[in-house]
Amino acid sequence: MTAETWSDRTILITGAAGGIGAACARQLDALGVSVILVDRDEAALRRVAATLRPDGAHRALAADLSEPGACRQLFDTTGELYGVVHMAGIYQADDLTPESRAVWDRTMSVNLDMAFDLASAAAPRLRAPDGRAARIVMAASLAYRRGSFDHLAYSASKGGIAGLTRALSRRLAPDVLVNAVAPGIIDTAMPAGLIAARGDALRREIPLGRWGSADEVAGTIVFLCSDAASYITGQIINIDGGMVNG
Repeated sequence: MTAETWSDRTILITGAAGGIGAACARQLDALGVSVILVDRDEAALRRVAATLRPDGAHRALAADLSEPGACRQLFDTTGELYGVVHMAGIYQADDLTPESRAVWDRTMSVNLDMAFDLASAAAPRLRAPDGRAARIVMAASLAYRRGSFDHLAYSASKGGIAGLTRALSRRLAPDVLVNAVAPGIIDTAMPAGLIAARGDALRREIPLGRWGSADEVAGTIVFLCSDAASYITGQIINIDGGMVNG
């Protein structure tokens, strides 16, 4: 793949200030993609934008997409897009106490409702050049396959992402390919507390014996946006070092 192959594509990335979102931004920018970076953390977003090619076509937009109407407002400003990489989400511990209902509601709102709103707002804007299919890539998680005893809402929300991905792949075919990645334990800020608390035990469950990197996840996402993935849709791709087999 060369920069010329990608130079006619615009891809919007949510959660672009996070570890995986930022890695996607850097890899796609290096290929010549026009990237639109979206995150609610404006300062972190500026830092990511500063790592991109100075002569590249990129925009950074600070927005909280969980707010009512925010997704539609965003896509009113973007023009046509080749793809959307949706990495925004939250990861909060919870349990079965009544007090955890607030975490459940917030997690479902941010992780699942926002994904639906984003897809709904993005779909009319997605156009691929030269008869190719446009792309949506969602963020599922290892947690939807294994379940997490202290992240009930998160596990359920990511199961919802998997189901939504498969449903959208049918709804939007053949014009848009919709897939998701399901990262395992990736060395980013989000699972840092989990790694600190149970790192040794968890590492023993990973056949490759190490955490994944944001760049490894981003590389799979770039592949799903590429011409090489033109016959792949409705798939949830595990990126977990073999932690979940099958």
